[in-house]
Amino acid sequence: MAQIKKNAWIIVKEYMLVALGILLYVTGWSLFLIPNNLVGGGVSGVAAIIQYATKGFIKIGTTYFVVNAVLLIIALFVLGKGFGGKTVFAVILASVGLNVLQGLIPHEIIRTLAIENGKLMSTIMGGILVGVGIGMTISQGGSTGGTDIIALIVNKYRNVSPGRMILWMDVVIILSSLLVPSYDADGGLLPWTEKITTVVYGFILVVVNSTVLDLYISGSRQSVQLFILSHKYAEIAEEITHNLHRGVTVLDGKGWYTQQNTEVLMVLTRKSDLSILLRTVKTIDPDAFLSVSSVTGVYGKGFDQIKEKVKVKKDLPKES
Repeated sequence: MAQIKKNAWIIVKEYMLVALGILLYVTGWSLFLIPNNLVGGGVSGVAAIIQYATKGFIKIGTTYFVVNAVLLIIALFVLGKGFGGKTVFAVILASVGLNVLQGLIPHEIIRTLAIENGKLMSTIMGGILVGVGIGMTISQGGSTGGTDIIALIVNKYRNVSPGRMILWMDVVIILSSLLVPSYDADGGLLPWTEKITTVVYGFILVVVNSTVLDLYISGSRQSVQLFILSHKYAEIAEEITHNLHRGVTVLDGKGWYTQQNTEVLMVLTRKSDLSILLRTVKTIDPDAFLSVSSVTGVYGKGFDQIKEKVKVKKDLPKES
C-alpha cells in the first residue's frame, strides 16, 4: 500500500511539474511575444503567424491544438503511451492557455513589461520563459508538442541535441513569415521593413530558447558519483537500495594509515537527488566520510541509454 501511494505521488508530482512548465511556456508567449507581434519557431510559431495574418480571428491556441493532434498520433506509436498521456495533457493545457491568457493579462502589465521594454528585451525574456517551460515539460517525460515531438523522436534513436534539432526547424518557420501578411493588434498591416526586423528577433528568440532548453535538460540529467566510507555501510546500503531505489556497489578497501580493512560504497545518482541521499547518509552515520564527483555520462538501467546507429551494409560488386 505504501509503495502504491508513493508511485501515485510520483505521477501527480510529474503532472504538476508539466503544468508548471506549460504555465511558463504560455506566459512567455502571451505576455512578451504576441503583444509585440513576434514570431517564434515550432507549431506555436506557425500558429502565431496565422493569428497575425487573420487579425486574431484564428487564435494561436486553436491552430496549435489542430496541428499537434496529428503529431500526437504519431508520437503515441513511437514514444509510447506514457509520453503520449503527459503530452496530450500538456498540449490541451497549452492550447487553452494560449487562447485564454491573452485576454486575462491586464493591458497595463503588458504595456509595462513588454511594450515599453522594447522588442529585444521582450524576445529575451519570452525566450527564457518558453525555454524553461519546454525543458521542464520534457524532463518529466512530456512535451509541448510540435517540433518538440519530432526532436524527441529523433533523439530516441540518435544522440542529437533536442535544442539543436528544434533550432533548425524553427529557422524555416520564421523565414516563412515573410511570405504571409501580418497585422498588429490595431488591425494595421505591418510594413515589409518591420517584418524583416521581426525575422531577426525571431532568430534571436530561437537561439535563446534552444540554449535555455539544452541548459535545463543537461542540468536535470547530470549525474554524480559518490564514495561512502562508514562502519554502518550495510545499513546505509539497505536504505539507499530499498527507500531511495538506487543501486549500490560495495568495494573492498584498506585504510593505509590505520592498516584496517574497510568497505566502500559506490553510488551513482542524479544530481537532483543528491541532497536527499546526503541527508539519508548523515542521518544514519553523522561521521560518515563522503566523496562526491560529477560524471560526464552514465549509461544503463535507470540512466541514459546508448543509441546505436544501425548500419546497412551494401553488397559489394563481385570480382570477375
